[in-house]
Amino acid sequence: MNKSQLILKISKDAGLRRAQSVRAVKALVGSIRETIKNGGKISLTGLGTFKVKARKARPGRNPKTGETIAIPAGRKISFKPSLSLKKLIKA
Repeated sequence: MNKSQLILKISKDAGLRRAQSVRAVKALVGSIRETIKNGGKISLTGLGTFKVKARKARPGRNPKTGETIAIPAGRKISFKPSLSLKKLIKA
């Protein structure tokens, strides 16, 4: 499902006009992006948790040359699905 399909689904399920659904999806995505950018955590009941994790510096390997390179420390986005979402997948 892509963004426009999600907008149509929300529009139908919530009984909203398409323009209202577009604004709602943009607001949701914008809020998630802003919170993640600031290093925050977002928990959506029934879906899961998005958060930023620190990643240590580590050695890596250039696959083309086989040369060892240093991969710098950084941050990554982590998603942990909720228990109900995990159960839905297993069923």
